[in-house]
Amino acid sequence: MNIVFHGKNAQTFFSNFESLLEDDHTIKLLPDTLESEEDIACYAGADVIVGVKHDSSLPTLTKTKLFHVPGAGYDGLDLSLLPSTTTVCNCFGHEQAIVEYIISALLLRHVPLADADKKLRHGDWEYWAGGASGLRTELSSESIGIIGFGHIGKELASRAHAFGMDVSIANRSIVEASNQIKKYYAFDDLSSMLKDVDIVVNTLPLSKDTEGFIGQKEFKDMKRSAVFVNVGRGRVVDEKALFDALNESRIASAVIDTWYVYPAGSESNPLPASLPFHELDNVIMTPHMSGWTHGTVKRRQLTMARNINKLSKGDGDLVNIVST
Repeated sequence: MNIVFHGKNAQTFFSNFESLLEDDHTIKLLPDTLESEEDIACYAGADVIVGVKHDSSLPTLTKTKLFHVPGAGYDGLDLSLLPSTTTVCNCFGHEQAIVEYIISALLLRHVPLADADKKLRHGDWEYWAGGASGLRTELSSESIGIIGFGHIGKELASRAHAFGMDVSIANRSIVEASNQIKKYYAFDDLSSMLKDVDIVVNTLPLSKDTEGFIGQKEFKDMKRSAVFVNVGRGRVVDEKALFDALNESRIASAVIDTWYVYPAGSESNPLPASLPFHELDNVIMTPHMSGWTHGTVKRRQLTMARNINKLSKGDGDLVNIVST
């Protein structure tokens, strides 16, 4: 088959990928912007495309059997432009890394390793056990509310429970209470969960149903002491509502990894939002890095190779199908 890795994002999954394939295939790396006739023809004639984008700016596809997104989100694909014979699949394998990111960010609020190290290097024993000034809080003293119970939500619930936290879930479908989960809330009762928990984590992907799902009302429902974490898509959260909640101290702080503005074209280093989040001192800003580890890349490579190997052998039992 003719396999195309389209764009910089997809190409990060190319190294050693060929060794995972059971049959011989022709593999091409194409840039994000297709300019030469050769690149355009190669893209249009691909049997398999690995990429994060397909819209009207790209060549029409006629024979593509599989369009494989090398990540979870497929909002960059206009599915209506794909041939009816194209199967679209995505990848996960990022939940372990994302949950480590979340737990790390939350633990830093309770375990001041950097500050303790800095002070002790100057002979300051502020955090010494036995002194009242060094008493710390614990993550286990806080409750967490997770919005969405997919791959990330399930992994986070398990890890948070292991730290002794009370875990609540807001989800479209019912989540049964268990030893890990204290309470389930339907989306139309999200307000009740937000009023009850100390930490709110959004894990929802972006769709027409979730865009702006968390807005002004939701931030008003949260405790003033609440910490908000966004590792779902940026636009699931209304940008102005989030900025105002932080700027006006309606919530205590936020950890934001997914954004509203990303590098594109000649703008390679933009600020990640139209509003000045970078001027706020109660937000930790990171560049959509929470799931980006060697482990994530390897797990996603294995998923894509498995599907391509099955397709090559005529086996239609592909995993992570999002559209056929």
